Amino acid sequence: MRRAAVPFNSVTMLALLPSCPRLPSHPFLSGATLHGCNVKAGTDVSPAVANCLLTMYARCGAVDLARRVFDETTRVKEDLVTWNAMVSAYAQNGMAAEALHLYREMDRAGIEPDAFTLVGVLSSCANLGAQAIGRDVERRIASEPSFASNMFLENALVNMHARCGDLTRAQEVFDNMPKRSVVSWTAIISGYGMHGRGKVATDLFEKMCAVGVQPDGVVMVSVLSACSHAGLTEKGLQYFWNMERVHNLAPGPEHYACVVDLLGRAGRLREARELIQSMPVAPDGAVWGALLGACKIHRNVEMAELAFERVIEFEPMNVGYYVLLSNVYSDAGMLDGVARIRVMMRQRGLRKEPGCSFMEHKEKVHLFLADDRSHPQTEDIYRLLDELESLVDASSGVKDSAKEVKSKREDSEGDVRHHSEKLAIA
Repeated sequence: MRRAAVPFNSVTMLALLPSCPRLPSHPFLSGATLHGCNVKAGTDVSPAVANCLLTMYARCGAVDLARRVFDETTRVKEDLVTWNAMVSAYAQNGMAAEALHLYREMDRAGIEPDAFTLVGVLSSCANLGAQAIGRDVERRIASEPSFASNMFLENALVNMHARCGDLTRAQEVFDNMPKRSVVSWTAIISGYGMHGRGKVATDLFEKMCAVGVQPDGVVMVSVLSACSHAGLTEKGLQYFWNMERVHNLAPGPEHYACVVDLLGRAGRLREARELIQSMPVAPDGAVWGALLGACKIHRNVEMAELAFERVIEFEPMNVGYYVLLSNVYSDAGMLDGVARIRVMMRQRGLRKEPGCSFMEHKEKVHLFLADDRSHPQTEDIYRLLDELESLVDASSGVKDSAKEVKSKREDSEGDVRHHSEKLAIA
């Protein structure tokens, strides 16, 4: 097209930009190059092109550039589609707090959200555990007749309540749905599974199959994970082997990772290793990571070393795997192994990220890091923690030294009393 000197215009951009994130190599570079060609051609960026650019950058993980396009576009004209694209960009890139902040900005700007907006907001509430904000969104949905019986919103509500731990309300929303898709069933099954209610999750899965809903790969991950967390080993294996025989679903690496975790938690490490060796698809980092996690539980140093060697081939910069192997060595009293891992991490420029916890209070989400002192009520928080620690020590008489040693080992850089979850609760 360029060789033929065909003019570059907005139609060209709209046709090419959506394909960039799907490219097997250099998706971001391809999209940025198109953006540059558009600027060089002096073509005006229409709202449609701006939304396309924003979505492309977001799907390539360049959220800062997506936000820049958003700011430039909304400065000229407020457009709901643009706001929706930015909310979705934050939600899909794990930036839930930013998505909720943008939702509040929408309210202040007087822009009425639509169903697409609220699905992104509910997803962010689910990720943060921000149930108060989620309930506010639910009331908004109930007050708007155009949102009635919107399956996408109902699915998002089930997911939000379930992820926030309100399984009763999640079940109520699910039961009142006039129509359910496999996504609806996945949301409720996943919710019960993540909260250790494996028996309920498997009952729901079997009910789903009985009413004629065809399982997909996502719901299979949910039910296999539910079996793993609840110790339903044989049931999980049955579902796994039935994937191809009964449901005509070829298991992917994500399903094998679930089953390795399932076997590993049950102490069946040899079977887990044999399953990996028999995989018809190449095992990925998640599969080897599941085996490494199981070795940590059952203190199998030899197999942990093997799993570690394999997993860092896929994810050499994932600090969590280094910490896992270090803890395996520590549990086995192999301090030389711990030292080797520390040297390896230092050489590769890796350091353990501080733990973080979120706390929702008065419809505002607060973030806490280990040893965090950025909160405006820091002095009061630390004073209360010290008082609570004193009360615990006084009531127990003696400290649980084993637990204290373990906690210090897992986060040696910070005071065990100042872990993020304790700061959040205080």
